Amino acid sequence: MLHLSAYAEYLKHMMITGLYVTYYSSPIGTLEIKSSVDTIHAILFVNAWKGPKLDAGEMKGDADSSVVKSCTSQLDEYFEGKRRKFDLPFDQKGTAFQQKIWNALLDIPFGKTISYLELSKRTGNIKAIRAVGTTNGKNQLCIVVPCHRVIGANGSLVGYGGDLWRKKWLLDHEAKYAFGVQELGEW
Repeated sequence: MLHLSAYAEYLKHMMITGLYVTYYSSPIGTLEIKSSVDTIHAILFVNAWKGPKLDAGEMKGDADSSVVKSCTSQLDEYFEGKRRKFDLPFDQKGTAFQQKIWNALLDIPFGKTISYLELSKRTGNIKAIRAVGTTNGKNQLCIVVPCHRVIGANGSLVGYGGDLWRKKWLLDHEAKYAFGVQELGEW
């Protein structure tokens, strides 16, 4: 049940953080999009392992800036198989190491996967594999910064804040449009 307090909490959050919130209905669940006037700061699956926990009545948001419209339009294109890379102004706060890892995720091509070990190698420190995994898990811009494209060294699906079934769906979706493959098979 929606209480006035849910909307009051939204307004409080907006006032404290300066971020606006809106919700996007995707084929695999609702995404919460946080933005400032001209930048996307977070895109997370609602009620996922690491996403915000909300009832349907609490999903109130009214962000409709041009950056949010561009974000939702590009998400539509992605889910329709028409977009492979996102062209959005985005920013998430993190250390220099975290920024390096998140930037490296952007270099993983649509439809491809790499292991956490490979990501560690690509970022210059094979011994930092645990820190790389932790940083990957702290990504606040799911889909746009494609942390779902990182898998275990043995090819297994491991660690996805949006839940593993979504990770599999996203990888299958990308394989379908990149290579015409309907499913990648068992993980």
